[in-house]
Amino acid sequence: MEMRGMMGGFYKISEWIMRLSVTNVLWVLTSLPVWYFLILLLRASTTDEFVAILVPICVLLPFTWFPSTAAMFSVVRKWVMGDTDVPLFKTFFRSYKQNYLQAMLGGLLYAAIFAVLVVDYQVYLKRIPNLGVLSILFLALMVLLVVSLFQFFSLLSHFHMKTLQLIKNAVILTIGRPLRSLSTAIVCGFIVFISMRFTFLIPFFMGSLISLFAFYNFYLTIQKMQAAAQTEDEQLPIEDSPTKDEEKPSSKS
Repeated sequence: MEMRGMMGGFYKISEWIMRLSVTNVLWVLTSLPVWYFLILLLRASTTDEFVAILVPICVLLPFTWFPSTAAMFSVVRKWVMGDTDVPLFKTFFRSYKQNYLQAMLGGLLYAAIFAVLVVDYQVYLKRIPNLGVLSILFLALMVLLVVSLFQFFSLLSHFHMKTLQLIKNAVILTIGRPLRSLSTAIVCGFIVFISMRFTFLIPFFMGSLISLFAFYNFYLTIQKMQAAAQTEDEQLPIEDSPTKDEEKPSSKS
């Protein structure tokens, strides 16, 4: 029997707290090496120590954090699309396994691009004073790349696409829908800010809340683009692909 009134409201809230916290804990546990080094990074007292800790973080990200985040987005995708009673453990670990290779490859590509931008930023800022203003361009590109990660994970969890298509479409969506991208960045940045103030949110709610809002925004964008394309008989501005069925193996390359 379905509970109504105040008790029904409390029950629904408790259900969502459970969903968000369990998914977030799974995300943290499956990317635990990255979190360990992040804690050490926050305690670093010198530049050399900071760099020494940052290197293993960058190495570990594609192999742990990217697959974990992709799995979390796959769970959140189910919620946004109406399947709120999806089994959390089964969905998370099945998605982790299915999307691992593609998430890892995407992480390696993102890390390589980001490393190039960081080097260019440092070179133009410190080594070529006359062209120092160009460092702002590379800084802006780094911000764009970070924001496009929300689209990358949303696309990976929702569509069957090759890895290069995922990254290209993530950048296209980020640039082509600037207001959506900006709203996603602002809200997710606010969640991170609050989580840094109240650190208990990090292991239980930060990642799941961010992925929930990011995918919700992405899903609204895709629905509007598909509706407009059907009405005007035009192609989507991104490469369209079939959506993912959890029973089907995901694309690996």
